[in-house]
Amino acid sequence: MTDAPINQQLETEAAEDTVWVQEVAFIDAIPRWIAMTFVFVVFIGTWDVVTRLELVSPIILPTPRETFNDMIFVGSNLLSGGYMLGALWITIQEVIYGFALAIAIGFSLGVLVGETVFGEKAVMPYLVAIDTMPKVAFAPLFVAWLGFGIESKVSLAAFIATFPIVVGTAAGLHSADENARMLFKTMGASRMQTLIKMKLPTGLPQIFTGLKIGAVGVMAGAITGEFLGGGKGFGELIRVAASQLNTPRVFSLILYLSLVGLVLYLLVQWTQRKVVFWQKESVGAHDH
Repeated sequence: MTDAPINQQLETEAAEDTVWVQEVAFIDAIPRWIAMTFVFVVFIGTWDVVTRLELVSPIILPTPRETFNDMIFVGSNLLSGGYMLGALWITIQEVIYGFALAIAIGFSLGVLVGETVFGEKAVMPYLVAIDTMPKVAFAPLFVAWLGFGIESKVSLAAFIATFPIVVGTAAGLHSADENARMLFKTMGASRMQTLIKMKLPTGLPQIFTGLKIGAVGVMAGAITGEFLGGGKGFGELIRVAASQLNTPRVFSLILYLSLVGLVLYLLVQWTQRKVVFWQKESVGAHDH
């Protein structure tokens, strides 16, 4: 009989004595679908109570039933190929083109900021200054420059989504381990080889974080452009419904738009899991 199992048991007992194990809180042990259902029921219940007691004017806040009925109407129109489907497709195109443009510009500027002193000292301050400006105020300018077509909405969507991608890319490139940098330098790797083979793979988690934030912002940019600059997308339908005080329609359109934004976010998250496969466990660590 060997001493290996005995030694292994002693090591396990020693680890249990020395390692502090954090107890999982009760609220964190609840399965995800139960927690989400609970939050949804509480939200709808609170909304229903507020409307029944008329704490808020019915013109401003419709009841959940009115909103649900209007969602069925909008859904039927979408499924039957009605005019709302055409409006939704226009908005989806603006989001896709805007996100692609934001990725191209954001990644390029992120590499410039993360890889060069010039980018960090001369370009980054201007990007920060632009990002602090109220972006909604730029909507009329984009319309004046590019017209009332899809180009102005795509540009505004990309304008809002670019900065998080720049920051995520630059932060990812800076996160490379110093020892790995020295190893590549010792082995005679060129700057481009170090960037492609070491810095980019290391920085992918931060880059995807910037992409996920940008995916959320690009939808807001497209809708803001439609809302302020006209057009034929869902933002225009929301503007018309709001002008008619049709608040159930406004709520239902916003909810459908949130589904589009959620799909885009989940698509980026799915891509992250496939590309950054070594972080698969941490990305979905809290999924039950």
